[in-house]
Amino acid sequence: MCGIVGYVGSAGVGDKSVDVLLGGLKRLEYRGYDSAGVAVIGADGTLDSRKRAGKLQVLVDDLEADPLRDGQTGIGHTRWATHGGPTDENAHPHLADDGKLALIHNGIIENFSELKAELLAEGVEFLSETDSEVAAHLVARAYRSTGDLAEALRTVVARLDGAFTLLVVHADQPGVVVGARRNSPLVIGLGDGENFLGSDVAAFVAHTRRAMSIGQDQLVTIRPDSVEVVGFDGLPVETSEFEIDWDASAADKGGWSSFMAKEISEEPEAVAKTLLGRVSGGGVHLSELDGVADRLATVDRVIVIACGTAAYAGILGKYAIEQWARVPVEVELAHEFRYRDPVLDEKTLVVSISQSGETMDTLMAVKYAREQGAQVLSICNTQGSTIPRESDAVIYTHAGPEVAVASTKAFLAQGTALFLLGLHLAGLRGTLSTDEIADQVADLQAIPEKIERVLESSERIRTLAGWMADTRSVLFLGRHVGYPIALEGALKLKELAYIHAEGFAAGELKHGPIALIEPGQIVFVIVPSPRDPRSLHPKVVSNIQEIRARGARVIAIAEEGDAAVLPFADEVLHIPLAAPLFESLLAVVPLHVFGMELAAAKGLDVDQPRNLAKSVTVE
Repeated sequence: MCGIVGYVGSAGVGDKSVDVLLGGLKRLEYRGYDSAGVAVIGADGTLDSRKRAGKLQVLVDDLEADPLRDGQTGIGHTRWATHGGPTDENAHPHLADDGKLALIHNGIIENFSELKAELLAEGVEFLSETDSEVAAHLVARAYRSTGDLAEALRTVVARLDGAFTLLVVHADQPGVVVGARRNSPLVIGLGDGENFLGSDVAAFVAHTRRAMSIGQDQLVTIRPDSVEVVGFDGLPVETSEFEIDWDASAADKGGWSSFMAKEISEEPEAVAKTLLGRVSGGGVHLSELDGVADRLATVDRVIVIACGTAAYAGILGKYAIEQWARVPVEVELAHEFRYRDPVLDEKTLVVSISQSGETMDTLMAVKYAREQGAQVLSICNTQGSTIPRESDAVIYTHAGPEVAVASTKAFLAQGTALFLLGLHLAGLRGTLSTDEIADQVADLQAIPEKIERVLESSERIRTLAGWMADTRSVLFLGRHVGYPIALEGALKLKELAYIHAEGFAAGELKHGPIALIEPGQIVFVIVPSPRDPRSLHPKVVSNIQEIRARGARVIAIAEEGDAAVLPFADEVLHIPLAAPLFESLLAVVPLHVFGMELAAAKGLDVDQPRNLAKSVTVE
């Protein structure tokens, strides 16, 4: 979950490596903000390092007061703590070989305890509680034997169990940064007289939009004018270059009060970009799935695997795919999936969803599914990430970078991608006619403009959040596609406002949760459209009456013109009319705004909520 960046430049190009590292860390701070540090090999050939507990600004202020000697080679790290608390000592980089070697690490080394015991027996002194410092001393020992930094790291990774990305530099080898990855992200940035490494492309997009992916169990050595990638066996491997489809300005606040505010404002664009080039002439065209079309047409079961917000988007996909393509769909939490020994075969389609493409639980589930012979399709937002490379096919959402830890626009983009997949499968399987697909496509294409309208009328939500700043519990109710929206609304309050929040299927209310209702209890209710002939609208209105009778204060999210709900709700937030499935993409927007505004009213950091990091790259 940590953010890492590496940099090497030639004379006259890379003389400000500290600025490059800090800029990269600023764009990666969403991956962890317990502590931060940098190490630089100066022009005089000495290695200088600085690390501080707290957010990145603590380190920046320290370096402004007492600058490092700059140079052309360096590494930087922003941490989400696993082994050892957020202290100066546990911050990265970790030094070894009498301060000449520096190492940073993302992941968990599972066998660090026995390796540490081995080093302690040799008289090595440890300054931290981390597993990462063990790797630093192991690389230092190997370097003293080999005299080659890449070979030393390759020797060490063969002994490590777990998930890791490691970057290492040594004062004896200026102009060289070596990295290795297993089950943890690492991407190469290709510059002119300079090269970069990063947890994701945000680390270096301000300097280059040319990037290269690194595969599983591979090691990379960058120099100012070269990049070399080998497997852990030392043999050269082929690499592929790609172009980053957004620039550094997309990862800046751009005048917004927070990244979350900016990203919520981008929700219409996120949906539009996911649709771009995939709908035309009333049809759905997913060219990225052409290579697997024959197998998709014959699947007899779909399993969606994801975690958190992505799992709730997966439930939206379940309703759509089953309704349109007439194939059974299950939605599973990725971290539980492989441990229950699921039954999979070649006619099972596993759909993984991950904004970052690096979610460790989901990655492990993807690998398991492929080992069992299932076909794996991924929905992802991040180019060059691991999960798409481990899958048979991928639908990229193209939503642009999402920096705020709590996901917002990615949810809408993932839901949109799943709707496209459902219509695509319906076309392949012949379960919807051409005209029926065209009607759905037309409705889906209208969604971005309707989201804009919801955002333009969100001032009332801010007012509600203001007077609810002291609220200690909020419940959310929904049925059909309103149920995952209720789950998503509750998650946002947990993440952002640190209050008790629960989402329920409204029909489950009388089976137990209604016991939670007491006078003054705030309940959001996602009200389905009364226009749907199969609508659950009357049942949800009955649910509202049940909880109002017990003293609840009801805030309903209902479509424009729904008069039936007005007498029974204390507040009604209206959304534009849309097809019943697609109304979910509109109903979630007020809940995203509400979560952000309630957190702001409580004086909390909406971009970096406590204990959380953006990309969960450890199990």
